[in-house]
Amino acid sequence: MSILVQKFGGSSLSDLERVRAVADKVVRTRNAGHDVVVVVSAMGDSTDELLDMARELAANPSRRELDMLLSVGERISMALLSIAIQERGHEAVSLTGSQCGIITTDTHSNARIMDVRPFRVQDELARGRIVIVAGYQGSSYRREVTTLGRGGSDTTAVALAAALGAEACEIYSDVDGVYSADPRVVFSARQLIELDHEEMIEMARSGAKVLNEQAVKFAMLSKIALYARKTDSPESVGTVVRVGDFEAKRARAERGQPAVAVSHLNRGLWVRAGESADRVIELLAERECIVCTWAPGKSCEVYLGTENLHDGDALEKELATLGPDVQSRSAGLVSVVGSGIGAQARWMCAGQKALHAADIAPLATNLSLSRLSWVVDEEVVSKGANALHAIFIQVD
Repeated sequence: MSILVQKFGGSSLSDLERVRAVADKVVRTRNAGHDVVVVVSAMGDSTDELLDMARELAANPSRRELDMLLSVGERISMALLSIAIQERGHEAVSLTGSQCGIITTDTHSNARIMDVRPFRVQDELARGRIVIVAGYQGSSYRREVTTLGRGGSDTTAVALAAALGAEACEIYSDVDGVYSADPRVVFSARQLIELDHEEMIEMARSGAKVLNEQAVKFAMLSKIALYARKTDSPESVGTVVRVGDFEAKRARAERGQPAVAVSHLNRGLWVRAGESADRVIELLAERECIVCTWAPGKSCEVYLGTENLHDGDALEKELATLGPDVQSRSAGLVSVVGSGIGAQARWMCAGQKALHAADIAPLATNLSLSRLSWVVDEEVVSKGANALHAIFIQVD
């Protein structure tokens, strides 16, 4: 039978009633003739609750101990879902990331998958079982428990799909796909039916929440299609992320519509330095930098997201010791994503004019081939996202 990998987010598993509903959905997939591997996130907001408890005990908890703590959430989900599926008359087994053979780097709180050795998963599928996997976690080459950062369960699902040669990877959450902006912030945002991997990577990197950046990178390298769908909406078309259509991109660019989406981050850490730039870059070498410009020995500007920055206070104190020219502060980020949008300066100029018209003075700008980004004050992020969406995204 073909293998189908399904991932369910925390909102889909937030209470026992929803766990039962997911179990019913998984059983229907199995009865349709598929071998099924299910990857789960922690229930509801349990990861945040565990993190809050740790911070009550210490202002900057050890990143290693945080990994040990936060990995528990997904293990609870996997066991409960396995029990619910067994109650429905199907054989199921729950496995941790390490039991699945997910080998990661040794970077705590934001590890990267180095290899997947899914022998145990294959053995269980051969026995006719539905396999339930704890997402977001793995084991480093030093046999340390590691976590993959926010959205890491997506990465687990795609990595397993690639290693198992799965037919598809379905990502289920509480939204019915990917939108041209966050619909809670930009009310005119529209659902995107299809995206290519590169565009989705840039959206995820710059703040879009539906799919994880590392997961999409895995999918692109493995040529796996990702389907983002709403858990409790069988009729939802969702969004498919697959290998891009070059001709469609070119036609869009010729019509003067290079952008596909606007993304944003409400809060991040904005770091600037002059002659201490090299020391700043060395300190941040293993951090996830969304924006980074560096003139060695002269200056640097770096923007870091805060979702996986569990030691932000300690980091800012360490930055302050590097030199009097090092400045750090909280800031937001607004971005426009589209293949080739950074190839012509006119698009950056258009975005700059739109922000100026909205009385927004960006702190900095940055561009890549597929993304334009502006660092802005936190309180104007929503206004900036709406201003950019109004001029860059055609709404039907």
